[in-house]
Amino acid sequence: MASGLRVRQAMTVMVGLIGVVLFWLLHLPLPFLFGPMMASLVAALAGVRLMGLGQVSVAARSVLGVAIGAAVTPALVAELPSMLASVAIIPFYVAAIGLVGVPFFRRVLGFDLVTAFYAAMPGGAADMTIFGAEAGANVRQVSLVHVTRLLVIMVVGPLLLVSVYGVELTHPVGQPAADIPLSELAIMVVAALLGWKGAERIGLFGAAILGPLVVAAILSLAGVLHMRPPQEALLAAQFLIGISIGVSYVGVTLRELRETVMGGAVFVLILAVLAGAVTEFVTLTGLAPPVEGFLAFMPGGQAEMSMLALIAGADLSFVVVHHITRVVLVLTGAPILFRLFRRRQAHKNQDR
Repeated sequence: MASGLRVRQAMTVMVGLIGVVLFWLLHLPLPFLFGPMMASLVAALAGVRLMGLGQVSVAARSVLGVAIGAAVTPALVAELPSMLASVAIIPFYVAAIGLVGVPFFRRVLGFDLVTAFYAAMPGGAADMTIFGAEAGANVRQVSLVHVTRLLVIMVVGPLLLVSVYGVELTHPVGQPAADIPLSELAIMVVAALLGWKGAERIGLFGAAILGPLVVAAILSLAGVLHMRPPQEALLAAQFLIGISIGVSYVGVTLRELRETVMGGAVFVLILAVLAGAVTEFVTLTGLAPPVEGFLAFMPGGQAEMSMLALIAGADLSFVVVHHITRVVLVLTGAPILFRLFRRRQAHKNQDR
């Protein structure tokens, strides 16, 4: 049994590597991210029995956590008050997404109320799936909608960065490992492992990325950590994140592809309009630079948006502060809001 799982995982890695090579040879953008993502997506939809890499993929997020934490410096802390105005928009932004998303999934795709609610909420894919399962939602539909949200955003986001904002996605994500002192590398490893496992122990959401982020930020502010993880580690993180998105489509039926996945893709286009409106507002009012505003309000995952910010050479801290705020708001508020929403619906049904 274990050997069979390892064979499937080895096949998944091979498919991802083929994607990297093809994208590299064709001079397509972001070969270490898009290559494995598209190759594993095509293979999954073709019926190849791919399999995620488990804890190895989770560890990739800890690399990003350290990279983000290393960007937290005293200078950044001094800038935090200047971000409060744009951060204050996030509750209204999340509310707008819910007000548009729930009716869309209910009336257009025919989802039940619970499934529509958790499919619409712009939180983490795994967290919304878990919350939805506990509330009685259709887990398959919720998970497919959120994975599709990540997939479409990771395809459309870079295209818009290049075509609309003129960003060249060639910014080096880090220095080669050979140029980083061994002491710095050792500190990064300790920060990643201590933060990840410590956060898991206390039950922190997004433990693999937020735990290392907190530890690395403390070390950076203390003057102990001075550099980001090496280029090789961040490219490996891109590779694993790309694979994890594509592998999520293993076992998808034609009906699911036609209804749930396509419906989720249409919803992302609606989100793009909302995100574009908010981005335009924060840009015109001077609350954020154009690229940072765009990345901060794109409703993608923390890991994926952090990686795009690194590649685009954007202000990583600005982008991350906004996404963490959004995710915390959704994770803490969604279950409470859903109970109130369902209670209101029950009262309406009784009145009828």
